Amino acid sequence: MSAQNDKQNRETPPEVRDEVIERLYDVAMDPSKYEELLDHWESMIKPLRKGANERLVGLDIDAQYSSHFTRADKVLEKLGDSPQPSDHLANVDKAAAFLIGPDLRIADANPAALSALAISKGDKLSELPVLAEDIKELERQIALRLISNSDDAIIIKARLENSQKQILFQLQTLRQDDAAPMVVVISSELSWPSGFDTLLKNTFELTTAEVEIIRALTDGQTLQFIAEQRGRSVSTVRAQLKSVLSKTETHSQTELVRLTLSMMDIATYTEDKAATISGESVGTKYLISRPFHMLTLPDGRIMEYLLLGDQNGRPCIFYPQDYGFTRWPASAEAEAEKRGIKVIVPIRPGYGKSTPVAKNLPLGETVAQDTAELMTHLGINKCPAMTMGSDVFFALHFHHKYPDRISAIISASGTMPFETSAQYERMDKWYRFILASARYTPHLLPFMVKAGFSLARRLGKRKFVHAVFGQSAADIKTFEIPEVYEAMVCGSEVCLSETYTAHNAFAAEVLAQERKDWGYLIEAAQHSVPVYYFNGQQDPQVPLDSLREFQQKYPWVTFYEFEDAGQLVFFLKWPEIIPVIEKYL
Repeated sequence: MSAQNDKQNRETPPEVRDEVIERLYDVAMDPSKYEELLDHWESMIKPLRKGANERLVGLDIDAQYSSHFTRADKVLEKLGDSPQPSDHLANVDKAAAFLIGPDLRIADANPAALSALAISKGDKLSELPVLAEDIKELERQIALRLISNSDDAIIIKARLENSQKQILFQLQTLRQDDAAPMVVVISSELSWPSGFDTLLKNTFELTTAEVEIIRALTDGQTLQFIAEQRGRSVSTVRAQLKSVLSKTETHSQTELVRLTLSMMDIATYTEDKAATISGESVGTKYLISRPFHMLTLPDGRIMEYLLLGDQNGRPCIFYPQDYGFTRWPASAEAEAEKRGIKVIVPIRPGYGKSTPVAKNLPLGETVAQDTAELMTHLGINKCPAMTMGSDVFFALHFHHKYPDRISAIISASGTMPFETSAQYERMDKWYRFILASARYTPHLLPFMVKAGFSLARRLGKRKFVHAVFGQSAADIKTFEIPEVYEAMVCGSEVCLSETYTAHNAFAAEVLAQERKDWGYLIEAAQHSVPVYYFNGQQDPQVPLDSLREFQQKYPWVTFYEFEDAGQLVFFLKWPEIIPVIEKYL
């Protein structure tokens, strides 16, 4: 086939281009239409990707087309400054509260709702953990409030599924000038602040059992129910309560509960408000809160980092993937502490409060230098590096620049350079959309990433994760494990939250990894450092055929595979990965 014919075959039909442009502006106005743009963009780009012998070819997107992305980006930027629904929940701290839209989905929820009711933005109202008949009544009353002209609040009684405990919901209609009405729902369920157990123990010299009794009483449970749940007699629980009343200098259960609620305000300030000032990674239920530390780098940039596990243990660097999964499941962090492992999590440039890298600096080498500075600051000469996803790119750069400072590279859901169009075609469409765009149309990627972040903010993290990982049953199942859900949602706050959005840094990382072949970094490690890959066979980015190609090209890398895991393999298989890390401490 002649070059001219090949070019003609790879030209985009005008009607397809026009449709994509229309979808582009739709997304700028309404990020929820992102997936529609994804599908139309794919229909335009797919015929253009394949070159001779399946090798990758470049695409030429004309200047007029690029100008549409520029204008759409400005629209998205402007609309992104509009007030968020969460403003209406800002003053509700302890009680679980959420907003319900006309579709009877959670339009927003405060942290207490996630902790006490396990619900978050994007969930259906029917996912509340209350009895089915009470859900129906709640739906009916909310539907009435949405069409009613009355602004009076009403109270609805319901019972929790697991304990049959009564819970109250106050419904208040929220009317907005330029949007459909919503209903503010404030419940009688209280969030038990992360670290509050320790605060009570240290303040009143209580035992773990005594703190559990205080928590149960605050939750409205009777002594009889507490005794049954704990497998103790009522007389034993009464004796423990008597000890609690003495230590807290209170004279009744009512006074004890009142004191506890007052102390929650102290804990809430310490963990939430102070986090805004001093910086903390705050858990919602299982995770221990960890402070963000700061290091000033030689060029004046600021670098944040976290320390997980044993704060005085043997060190391991952890690169947390471009989604910013900076926290491990609580049980994994506890296991690291038990084994004496200090997990050091550098917050990369452009994430959290870490200063972005100048565009003229090579990202891989800069992150390597930053890691070396952090290790020196902490008095670490050499340690293993644990990575997730494409972050193996940064560990390999670090090894290439500082080969004597890394003892092993352990990568969960690790990737390698994608070299053929077939490897992109195998990916799930969300990954193909971003990664192939970085490869073929890099100047358009920043808008696509920014729109994706806007969609995630609009949908909430749970629904967004279900969209991105929806074709991997293993990943969805893993994500819904309570400890994993908390780790992913809380850990990714440095990437996307009410305070931060790392879309520029995310796009820069994808471009750095997709625009240049970094296979030489893997080759350089062959005779220098042990390299381990832990991969799930349901990974939407690296399907099994692509994984087999990686294994064939790099036979000296030690691969472990798991049939029941996907890209979130670390969150599921950490009990098998941590011992490998420990070998190289």
